[in-house]
Parts: sequence; C-alpha cells; structure tokens
Amino acid sequence: MSADTRPERIRAALAAALAPTVLEVGDDSALHAGHPGAASGGGHYSVKIVSPRFEGLKLVMRHRLVYDSVHDMMRNEIHALAITALAPSEA
Repeated sequence: MSADTRPERIRAALAAALAPTVLEVGDDSALHAGHPGAASGGGHYSVKIVSPRFEGLKLVMRHRLVYDSVHDMMRNEIHALAITALAPSEA
C-alpha cells in the first residue's frame, strides 16, 4: 500500500463511519522521520473532524469512535493519530 493513499483511506473510513460535516486529514510523517515508530512503516497523521455523532460525548468516547473507524489501519499503517474531535455546536 502506498503511503500517499493512507490519508485518503483514513478520510474514507471516517466519512463512512461518522458522517462528518468537517473532515481534515493531514500527513505529518515527514516531521517524525527517524522516530522509532516510523521505522515500522506506520505514518503519523492528524485529523480534525466535526460530527453530529460527537454531541453529548466526552472526549475519550469521541476518540474511541475515531480509533474504531480506522482500527484496521492502526496495526501497520498508522503509528500515531492526533485527533481534534468536535460536535457541530462546538465548531
């Protein structure tokens, strides 16, 4: 799998699971070159997501929904994921 398709795969997984109104996926892997996690091939990504699914949920539950959405990628393709998860009322 090409590393440059990972952001698109992350975006597709989050869009399908959480129906966001705002979704930004950044590839921060270049900032972490030489990091031990980078050696395994897993990338560093950042996500800003605004979803109605987050209304009334605590931050830990919002993050759980995001991680559950990309679970299959966490083993080999994603080493780190920085998450900003907001409800529409907070955006």
